[in-house]
Amino acid sequence: MRTAYKCRIYPDPEQVSVLNRTFGCIRVVWNRTLAWRQARYRTEQASTSYAQASAYLTAMKATDDLGWLNEVSSVPLQQALRHQQAAFSGFFAGRASYARYKSRTGRQCAEYTRSGFRYRDGQLFLAKMSTPLAFNWSWPDLDPASLDPSTVTVSRDPCGRWYVSFAVDVPAPAPLPPAGAVAGLDLGIKDFAVTSVGRKIANPRHLARRERSLARYQRRLARCQQGSANRAKARAKVARAHRKVRASRADFLHRTSARLVRDHDVIVIEDLNVSGMVRNRSLAKAISDCGWGEFRRQLEYKAARAGRQLIVIDRFYPSSKTCSACGHLLAELSLSARAWVCPSCGTRHDRDVNAAKNILAAGLAVTACGADVRHPGTSRVRSAVKQEPRPVRAGIPVLQGGE
Repeated sequence: MRTAYKCRIYPDPEQVSVLNRTFGCIRVVWNRTLAWRQARYRTEQASTSYAQASAYLTAMKATDDLGWLNEVSSVPLQQALRHQQAAFSGFFAGRASYARYKSRTGRQCAEYTRSGFRYRDGQLFLAKMSTPLAFNWSWPDLDPASLDPSTVTVSRDPCGRWYVSFAVDVPAPAPLPPAGAVAGLDLGIKDFAVTSVGRKIANPRHLARRERSLARYQRRLARCQQGSANRAKARAKVARAHRKVRASRADFLHRTSARLVRDHDVIVIEDLNVSGMVRNRSLAKAISDCGWGEFRRQLEYKAARAGRQLIVIDRFYPSSKTCSACGHLLAELSLSARAWVCPSCGTRHDRDVNAAKNILAAGLAVTACGADVRHPGTSRVRSAVKQEPRPVRAGIPVLQGGE
């Protein structure tokens, strides 16, 4: 199993200079190769392979204008081309958006394979560096000298923090003991998640809590002169504010997903179309602040690692409009209605709790019929939930007692 350990590094001025030059070369290679790909497709209607991109990099290094590309290690430059090729493969497969140009003000990173670094006795030596990189190890139960990383990624945040990530192949952990519980999750904005047993996980709203201070930093940035030192300082403050929001959200998602995986044998969620939902201009910021896509990703890999089962049901399943007691399906249910009474059996439902119960029942029914409903990404294939017709029709109550 592949895992990664990310920790802070503290490069000295000489190492900072080498890394900054490497980041700049990677950015130039990425942007020029991307522009060459686009021009080649417009003029020749031809796609570009990795071998052709690598040959273009060799040609760039041979020119007088770009001869300084030879001053840095060639390993991260080749890795940048591989990442660009993977980005286009994901775009044509419908898994990712189109590749974008890199900016010098954004996050910078460089990936080194085994030929570009040396790791001995817990010390990391990168290519073109004579001294080891000092890093802060955060896992006391694991000896860093025992690591055998296959790749090393060095990155710098827009706020100026440096990180290193060690990719390591480790044996798969033992599955967790059975918890004896199952859960259906209904994700929302008012409450981040509601379980089928009625437990509500509050939405911490990380961005909304820091929105006023972030807006103040952004106003200061807008008043600074372009290219000035004060503008660079103001940009760093905005980046630090965003980093705090990002770190708080990641911490919440990791704690929540780990607790759910630890306490439940089976977890059922909906296949939400997050990319389509954020097109709603009224709810886009609130939906993005929740981090539903990252939450699902964490549930998937943590459930697989712990031996748990994660079931993803069809996004079009009417979980909120279906009565979890009798199965009656409402014709309409507005988003503002947070509770409703079933016209068939008279049961009063909390909208979110009722949806979580129906999501759990649908997931367990799909598991019983043996269908595959785990569709990562888009929901182009309908799940088995849609294959079983409901015993009632929308808007028609179930007759009780022979009526």
